[in-house]
Amino acid sequence: MSKAGLNLKYLRKLRGWTQEEFANKLNIKRSLIGAYEEERAEPRLEVLEIVAELFKLTLDELLLKDLSLSVQSGSYLQKRRMQKMGNQERNLIHFVPVKAAAGYLAGYADTEFIDELNTFTLPMLAGGNYRAFEIIGDSMLPTPSGSIIVGEKIGAIDELKNNQAYIVVSRNEGIVYKRIVRNNKLKNKLSLVSDNPSYQPYQVNTEDILELWLAQVVIGKVASQQRWDVNSLASLVNNLQDQVSTLKKKMN
Repeated sequence: MSKAGLNLKYLRKLRGWTQEEFANKLNIKRSLIGAYEEERAEPRLEVLEIVAELFKLTLDELLLKDLSLSVQSGSYLQKRRMQKMGNQERNLIHFVPVKAAAGYLAGYADTEFIDELNTFTLPMLAGGNYRAFEIIGDSMLPTPSGSIIVGEKIGAIDELKNNQAYIVVSRNEGIVYKRIVRNNKLKNKLSLVSDNPSYQPYQVNTEDILELWLAQVVIGKVASQQRWDVNSLASLVNNLQDQVSTLKKKMN
């Protein structure tokens, strides 16, 4: 039986490519990569020729050898273990783009799904469990749409810091970037507050929250940075004061 499908999966993961990235390199649909790797279909000859050229292999090696067990390449599991050990030392940060947000809600606890995400490192972050999320929209201005928020994993609701900015992953709201305000009288609810006063605060049930990431770093393009004049800042402060007063009344 051909080992092409298993070898394609091994080679893709060896390079750290997602199925989408690998499909683009082979000029085929992502769904075909999935079918090949799960051995539901045999790769076409023209696809194998591209793979052979990419990895400097022969067609016989792709079709007949289990490359994950070859002496030259070493086993995939060994390489993953070594990579993960290196990741712990280098604080590897997995990146969740907006296009992967829906998949993240289903796969946030799946190590294989997380391994598919692109990664990067930041030298100023030492220790901890970090993840990066792309945000879209103007609800957290002056943080512009398209910014990348790097957050540190929060293990429990009790660890929340009041009025700090978090990436909140929940069943009903998806992935949002908001400030969290706790209400001592409503233990099972959290208020999510936008920095942009045009957006009203709203509440989420704590039982619906899947993950919390305390914002540590904001990455954005220089050209997209929001500029505020004095009148805008004054309006912002006034609106924030009104929101704080409203929240205090609700808490009392």
